Amino acid sequence: MSCDCHIAVEAQQRGTLVALLSINAAMFVAEFTTGIAADSTGLVADSLDMLADALVYGLSLYAVGRPSAHKIRAARWSGLFQITLAAGVALDITRRLILGSEPESFFMYVMGAVALVANITCLKLIYRHRKDQVHMRASWIFSKNDVIANVGVIVAGVIVQITGSPWPDIVIGFIITFIVLRGGLEILKDAHAECSAVDNSD
Repeated sequence: MSCDCHIAVEAQQRGTLVALLSINAAMFVAEFTTGIAADSTGLVADSLDMLADALVYGLSLYAVGRPSAHKIRAARWSGLFQITLAAGVALDITRRLILGSEPESFFMYVMGAVALVANITCLKLIYRHRKDQVHMRASWIFSKNDVIANVGVIVAGVIVQITGSPWPDIVIGFIITFIVLRGGLEILKDAHAECSAVDNSD
């Protein structure tokens, strides 16, 4: 690939990552605030997933244009951030199981729908980079998982409204935690494979 082509690809990656970072940072603030006000495990879990994504996009942005070792390191940190936040969400769910919660279903499915639109936008932005270097593949995995989580929050909100039970909210919180954890492990596995490939090529 020519130097000019490399520069063009890196410019595209930077532009995409800046947009993704901005969307996810804004959605974290909106969703976390709403989740606390609505006493919703699902929204809080999803907002922390947004925060993890924003951190990941920031790391990926740092790695653009740098050597492979930086890209692999960024992917590894991305995976570790995901796993750490999954553990934090699991603790919050445990607290709510002990103390109880009364989630507001209206805020759940409305904010879930807003987050879904935001993440579908992110998915479209990152799609062209889904087979790029490891740091961009990590961003694709996060965006794809987020859409699944958003749909879950909306469905849980509807069920909470119909049944009046907080359990759908708690269950979707657990599911999001699992999705975040699985995504983190998948990215660590991909980074390890990329590292092995680089070592073997030397």
